[in-house]
Amino acid sequence: MYDLKEIGPALFELPKTGNMKVPGLIVATEKLINNVDFAKPLEQVRNVAHLPGIVNYSIAMPDIHWGYGFPIGGVAAMDLENGVISPGGVGYDINCGVRLAIAPITLKELDERTQGQLIYKIFDLVPSGVGRGQKNSHSLKESDYEKIAQMGVKWAVEKGYGFQEDIEHIESNGFINGADMSFISELAKKRGEKQLGSIGSGNHFLEIGEVEEVFDFETASKWNIEKNQLYLFIHTGSRGFGHQVCGDYLDQYIDKGFAEGLPDKQLVSAPIQSKDGKAYFSAMAGAANFAFNNRQMVLHAVRRAFKEVCNIDPDSIKLVYDVCHNIAKIEEHQINDSLKKLCVHRKGATRAFGPKSAELAKDFQTTGQPVLVPGDMLRASYILAGLGNPVTFGSCCHGAGRAKSRHQSTNAWKGTNVVEHMQKKGVRVLASSKRTITEEMYDAYKDVSDVVEAVEKASLARKVARLRPHLVVKG
Repeated sequence: MYDLKEIGPALFELPKTGNMKVPGLIVATEKLINNVDFAKPLEQVRNVAHLPGIVNYSIAMPDIHWGYGFPIGGVAAMDLENGVISPGGVGYDINCGVRLAIAPITLKELDERTQGQLIYKIFDLVPSGVGRGQKNSHSLKESDYEKIAQMGVKWAVEKGYGFQEDIEHIESNGFINGADMSFISELAKKRGEKQLGSIGSGNHFLEIGEVEEVFDFETASKWNIEKNQLYLFIHTGSRGFGHQVCGDYLDQYIDKGFAEGLPDKQLVSAPIQSKDGKAYFSAMAGAANFAFNNRQMVLHAVRRAFKEVCNIDPDSIKLVYDVCHNIAKIEEHQINDSLKKLCVHRKGATRAFGPKSAELAKDFQTTGQPVLVPGDMLRASYILAGLGNPVTFGSCCHGAGRAKSRHQSTNAWKGTNVVEHMQKKGVRVLASSKRTITEEMYDAYKDVSDVVEAVEKASLARKVARLRPHLVVKG
């Protein structure tokens, strides 16, 4: 059990040792701990606990796996006055996130031919794959970048890529305050200039399926979700733009010696209130706002595909919610009987604020925030409702979490026609590369139902509905 001490339902403490400033907190069941190699990720949980200003715990969600510096599935809150901000604690894909939309039909209303036409139209309209962006789109100019920084997702909506009501259904209304493009390199801007409206590669995807089961009918009704309804998932982030921002600041921080004294140089961080810390936050916020616009423009393209193939009006495809899961945000949390401003790093983790949170739009005041938990492209995904658990700073899991490396998955499926295999399983998959599919096969991931069981037992969120994929576009 890796020296873990059970302190509550699906909650384990990793003891504070050596120079750790706080203990670790692991959200998991014994089944997950025993079935997955936790050793390396737990080493990273320990390492994160060494960072200056960390508050209460270095936290790991049940979808934890090895990442750059911080584990993926890691949460760490830093005191705003004397804490640090870490590019590795956000990750290379700044504001990688997921959005969920629903259509006013069931999947069964679309015959096989129409489903095929739909997924090919989406594949045509939404670029996917390494480095791929919009071939014929207008390149972003400096003035566009400035407006993205100042407006967030409102920039795309004002240009006709969506509707005003979309904004209220996006975390933080699709805008991270404090963005400043002057702290972002010209190379980052060059990499991002044609990438809005694309999903990229790796584990990014676009998925269409059906609501397989509803658990919380009252909440589902308030979110206009019904059994058998067609849903749409979009999973992508800030593309090469955010990747370059992260790389630039990691290099700068290491060159300035900020990694000295840390157990892993990948944890390199700067004091939040320092010039270097503020510069990274401003750049990260700019990349986060870029990512919100990217997902908005992907949704616009998908709405267009539904109109052209199924004659469904774009405004009838409703955005349920959009969540960040690679971000550092300034939030207020209760610490020792008083509200305190913290910089909360969530890397492969989702905000899961509960009912009556001032941060939530009116549609979610009585239900708590929608928490979107994609699984894999065969078994299931989940919609949860956040409970705002203060132990995790109102955080939850972000997905299933990898069980195999990409290399291991590719070797396991070598010689198999994976597209045909998935078709026999009832899932049609398109990708710019067959290798991407082999890297992302369903058994490369933990069973998302086990992960969701853990967060529900730990009272981080409650189940609202289970989803089943049928049409998938991979990077």
